[in-house]
Amino acid sequence: MKAVVFDLDNTLFDHTESAAAAVRGWVPELVGGTASDAVVAEWFVIEERNFNQWLSGAVTHQGQRRGRLRDFLPLIGHPVPEPDEELDLIYSGYLRHYEASWAAYPDARPALEVARSNGWRVGVLTNGSTAQQNAKLAAIGLADLIDVVCTSESLGLSKPDPQAYLQTCSALGVEPADTVMIGDNLELDVLAARQVGLTAHHLDRAAGDTLTEILARSRS
Repeated sequence: MKAVVFDLDNTLFDHTESAAAAVRGWVPELVGGTASDAVVAEWFVIEERNFNQWLSGAVTHQGQRRGRLRDFLPLIGHPVPEPDEELDLIYSGYLRHYEASWAAYPDARPALEVARSNGWRVGVLTNGSTAQQNAKLAAIGLADLIDVVCTSESLGLSKPDPQAYLQTCSALGVEPADTVMIGDNLELDVLAARQVGLTAHHLDRAAGDTLTEILARSRS
């Protein structure tokens, strides 16, 4: 192996915990009370639906944020304002809490350091906006260990498009056969990557997987 490519959200960066903490801090500011587990769970359903609309090109990145609020605000008894600017202002409250909660998984930096010690090039391939994903990496202290960050926005396509993996390998200056990919999404980070010649491993944190253990297996 000459390179390793990591997914970002829920692989290196704990998006789920960060977003859940954000909803729990933000909802009381909007309507008082507390955000129940059911409300937090519904936020993630709405997030995925609207985010996929952006990935498909149906809406802009800002548009998918506004779509989330149009779906979510009625669930918590908050009126949906008509001007998009008011939606943007409301969403900025969520972002403030989200960004304040950004954190890497404890095994993320050690895994990147292991990859570096192996002499591997290190990349990130993520379905997200370039500015926000790079900001995450900087905020959680991982940017200095990564050679290449490829986003769906910068590539103009998203996982599982075969070109997403191939273009990331090209940016790293390696062949797919010399590259391992690691991520939490079996379909996007593993099966699709294998289809174009990468070695790929599923990170199942619920089953006790760690990045450092997966990297050790990749080296052997």
